[in-house]
Amino acid sequence: MRLLFLVCLLLFAGCRNQDPLLLDGEAPSVPTYGDTFIEASIGEPSNLLPVLASDSASSDISALVYNGLIRYDKNLNLQGELAEFWEISEDNLTITFHLRKNVLWHDGAPFTSADVLYTYQLYTDPKTPTAYAESYRQVARAEAPDPHIFKVTYDKPYAPALASWGVSILPKHLLEGTEITKSPLSRKPIGTGPYRFVDWKSGESLVLEANPDYFEGAPYIRRVLYRVIPDLSTQFLELQSGGLDFMGLTPIQYQTQTDTLAFKRRFNKYRYLAFGYSYLGYNLKRPLFQDKRVRQAIAHAIDKQELIDGVLLGLGQAATGPYKPDTWVYNPDVKRYPHDPARARELLAEVGWRDSDGDGVLDREGRKFSFTIVTNQGNDLRVKSAEIIQRRLQEIGIEVKIRVIEWASFLKEFINPGNFDVTILGWTGGPEPDQYNIWHSSKTGPRELNFIGFNNAVVDDLLERGRRTFDQAERKVIYDRFQAVLAEEQPYTFLYVSDALPVVARRFRGVEPSPAGIRHNFIEWYVPEAEQKYLK
Repeated sequence: MRLLFLVCLLLFAGCRNQDPLLLDGEAPSVPTYGDTFIEASIGEPSNLLPVLASDSASSDISALVYNGLIRYDKNLNLQGELAEFWEISEDNLTITFHLRKNVLWHDGAPFTSADVLYTYQLYTDPKTPTAYAESYRQVARAEAPDPHIFKVTYDKPYAPALASWGVSILPKHLLEGTEITKSPLSRKPIGTGPYRFVDWKSGESLVLEANPDYFEGAPYIRRVLYRVIPDLSTQFLELQSGGLDFMGLTPIQYQTQTDTLAFKRRFNKYRYLAFGYSYLGYNLKRPLFQDKRVRQAIAHAIDKQELIDGVLLGLGQAATGPYKPDTWVYNPDVKRYPHDPARARELLAEVGWRDSDGDGVLDREGRKFSFTIVTNQGNDLRVKSAEIIQRRLQEIGIEVKIRVIEWASFLKEFINPGNFDVTILGWTGGPEPDQYNIWHSSKTGPRELNFIGFNNAVVDDLLERGRRTFDQAERKVIYDRFQAVLAEEQPYTFLYVSDALPVVARRFRGVEPSPAGIRHNFIEWYVPEAEQKYLK
């Protein structure tokens, strides 16, 4: 699951660059149009209207179909996208966006400020089932005084305000007056982005084609094909056979299966610390996990370094909270939980969990300490993590079962309705540190992101203060405290921040590694005419 729409912008958005990255020993080539870029997804998109979706499969596709008013550049600085520029009032309460005048929707209709106003109204409509309304509810007044001016005013300072307008803007002329959950755009999206939707075969594939009228110029790559392949091992076989041009490698694939001359001749590998983390999340509505000492005990029973070495093969770092270690907001001084089975047993005994019948499983008041970890199919790292955690918890007398579930069913039947004990999942974030949607107690409703049911008055207050403060030093103090409370309460056991390990077919040029990853400039990627593989 991915956290915010801006994540998509980090991965995909970008501006034209006149100096594409060259391969070692390679002469410069002239960017040419054509070819097809093929990648895979472990799950099928749930919905191609971004307001209704929070899964990565949907977000990846929507990021190429839609635009926001702003986006992050390769160095994680905010820049204009549908907005050419903006002005912020001295009191930081009003933003005036000046919109581009040469933008068309994929059906040929002109993009105007009315579309932005409609998108705002859609997100704040109580009838819209979205997890992302919070930022737009902060707006006191939204106006479209001119077809190319959009103005928002806040009644209180809101630090994430500007970044929040990276949200995908939706077409008013196609959605107004319709019931959003029944719109055909859920399956056949129409945006302003660099790629147009062409076809979706359920369970098989989805096709996008370059938008010749894109306001930054048509992308060089003519077609993008997503294949639904629910297993990473199968994806890797397809990559090796030429059926894929891109995938995120698993650590074992990166370390042991791609270090051959034959592979290097066909692909380029990249490595950088990902904007995201994996976690063990507890359903805090279940009585079993409501005492923090139980959660702390489980944290002590888990050996994070064992997970990093055994699952990631060393390609990652231990997570201690929701921020990755190389960002300004990260707090290195929070409470840690070193692997300590004896301390884990002590904490559980304090809560009354003891092995009274000598069968090796802790019990209390006639109940065994037993629960099930659920995670999604197609992610071997999560499954392997669950297996290692299962063994470690068995050592301290906790019985753990594991269920691995197909992605769509996992969300619909387990996560969204809160029908689970414990889950292994991950969040991907971005440079903005606001975590309100995941951790605030008001976000525990159906399809919202605080699906574990965390409710802490101190955290609520810190999240509110953090989003009202613009000074980075002051925000740092607030978010340091926020991380300290999470570390003490352990609503998640934060496991690890893994390295991103993407691999790209070598015929693609223009790939430029940066703080935003490698796909920030995807519309610049191209294949020299002589190397193009798919001519139609």
